[in-house]
Amino acid sequence: MTAIVLVVVAGAVYVTAAVLDGRPVAPAPAAAASAEGDLMYVELADGRSRVERLDLADPAVRTATDQSCQRFYRAGGTAVCLELEGPGPTYAAEVSRDGAVVRSVPLPGIPSRAKVSASGRIVSWTSFVTGDSYAVPGGFSTRTGYLDVTTGEVVESLEGFVADVEGKRWEAQDVNYWGLTVGADDRTFYATLASGGYTWLVKGDLVDRRVESLRRDAECPSLSPDGTKIAYKKRIGRLGPWDLAVLDLATGVERRLPGTAGVDDQATWLDDERIAFAAVPRDAQRAAVHLVDADGATPATLLVPDATSPSPA
Repeated sequence: MTAIVLVVVAGAVYVTAAVLDGRPVAPAPAAAASAEGDLMYVELADGRSRVERLDLADPAVRTATDQSCQRFYRAGGTAVCLELEGPGPTYAAEVSRDGAVVRSVPLPGIPSRAKVSASGRIVSWTSFVTGDSYAVPGGFSTRTGYLDVTTGEVVESLEGFVADVEGKRWEAQDVNYWGLTVGADDRTFYATLASGGYTWLVKGDLVDRRVESLRRDAECPSLSPDGTKIAYKKRIGRLGPWDLAVLDLATGVERRLPGTAGVDDQATWLDDERIAFAAVPRDAQRAAVHLVDADGATPATLLVPDATSPSPA
């Protein structure tokens, strides 16, 4: 009963704080017309979760695909679609190379995050174990796994990796990982480790199967294309909403990004300076895709209403 009360109270604090501190509220999508390139995302307006594509230079022009996904990501010729597979419900990560399906990996729960390394080799995903909640930090269960497209190896969970947290071996039973992001070498990665009510940004090695903590209070990391910065969501207060922060890996300087309060997403780098993410705008019912500059010079702007899971195309 105590756990249930904590979840309800935390959820109430989240909603109230999100309204008070201002979620991303921005001009119409045309405000992002100075951007270039294509973006893919999952639309939410009609409940079909179709993957759509737009030209960032003209966001009003959108093209629907024939895919329906809970989460979607594409890089290096590889795409992953976390999708409803059957009754129950059951879900799977459908992996495609150059448009052809090459693998379908069953998921243990509800899709949450999806990424593909820049080369297209490492496909990763996070799912919530059915019936769990994540309103309280560390108070839920996740499974984060990955597929090596080249070798065909599937690792169903990072929980078997050796973890060193704040200088000592971490052997607690309540360890959860989420938000895997892999570097250009297809070996170095960053993720969130949660245990005992705390979260840490960890750096790991997919070959040695080890992780070490870098800092507390950083969730759903996303590595920039040049490998020099990490964007992650960071709570405003102990139980408040999240906003986005960017960490310079060389200097250790962390910068909070304005206009990103209410984000609940693993951000996507469109290039080394621009980040796309999903957040629920004030007075809205569904998430929307936003853009923000990594230098924090200007607040985030809304790009696509009723959309989530942005991916570069």
